[in-house]
Amino acid sequence: MTATNTGISDRALAIAAKVEAFVRETVVPYEKDPRRDHHGAPTDELVMDMRENARAAGVLTPHILDDGSHLNQRETAVVLIKSGLSPLGPLACNTMAPDEGNMYLLGKEGSPELKERFLKPMVEGRVRSAFFMTEPADEGGAGSDPSMMQTTCRPDGNHWVVSGRKTFITGAEGARVGIVMAKAEEGACMFLIDLPDPAIRIDHIPNTIDSSMPGGHATLTIDNLRVPADQMLGQAGEGFRYAQVRLSPARLSHCMRWLGACIRANEIATDYANRRHAFGKPLVDHEGVGFMLAENLIDIKQAELMIDWCAGVLDTGSLGTAESSMAKVAVSEALMRIADRCVQVMGGTGVTDKTIVEQVFREVRAFRIYDGPTEVHKWSLAKKIKRDWKAQQA
Repeated sequence: MTATNTGISDRALAIAAKVEAFVRETVVPYEKDPRRDHHGAPTDELVMDMRENARAAGVLTPHILDDGSHLNQRETAVVLIKSGLSPLGPLACNTMAPDEGNMYLLGKEGSPELKERFLKPMVEGRVRSAFFMTEPADEGGAGSDPSMMQTTCRPDGNHWVVSGRKTFITGAEGARVGIVMAKAEEGACMFLIDLPDPAIRIDHIPNTIDSSMPGGHATLTIDNLRVPADQMLGQAGEGFRYAQVRLSPARLSHCMRWLGACIRANEIATDYANRRHAFGKPLVDHEGVGFMLAENLIDIKQAELMIDWCAGVLDTGSLGTAESSMAKVAVSEALMRIADRCVQVMGGTGVTDKTIVEQVFREVRAFRIYDGPTEVHKWSLAKKIKRDWKAQQA
């Protein structure tokens, strides 16, 4: 296998090109499909319809190869960026959150039995999954600080019994696979479960600023959920370690997908600025507009380079905790600027649903919060700065 001077294999570049063609030609027309839920998110019927097309085109779960191996992170980036060229692209290609991160975790840490039962149908794109970690803030539960976790688990014969409350569980409604985090005497634990389960009750699905995720972001109650002991991921007390295996690549994958969306939004804004005339000339010839588009190109390139750098760190085998925090902050803030400028360039049209620009703006605003808000990542980096300074004084 040869590689280009970028260090990305020809195989990965070919997959990315195939994904881009599929998203632009097949997925983009679905953006006007009316099969949506009560606040605009795609229904599972729409998702599975697109996935059948992706399966036929050979671009379903494209970052996981036929032999079960995974593209490295730098190669995954070029593929997931292309899948993000439409807000529906990750759903169609099965590169969406939280499934992509869940598949990565199970691929790395799951036993052969867990992979066969839970991972295989996810890779095949036949089921969706959900990751049950965040808890209600007004009940003192875990959010950005997972050590505050209140959901408990206790052994009972050859089962574990899990009880607690969870919130902002993306895709819980309609999911068929769940990864549940809870705390035992030994520490945090992770369990694989089949969904739906009568012991898990969805209490509320709020309307949120984002609308790209099927199943919404549910608040739910877990009431004496019985899980066979062999469905625990690893050993009791290792849950936070597995969470770290998942979190850095998953937050970087968010950066990849939403960079793709912002590239497309910038294409739309650029086309608009070249076609729309005002005050005797195209908008792009007005310095205030042209400069915004120039700044977008700069932010796009900086985001691309930041993603590639962090992916390279992860490819060394490092957890990349600090690096992924830096990438999450830099990329999410850059994408917010890009999306905002696109709306501004397009004026009134930019705030309508005539194009995806308005949706991308909303989605990127939410991205600055999920997978750790900017301020939490900065705080974590500041603590590392202090630790490193103290170590130098010793």
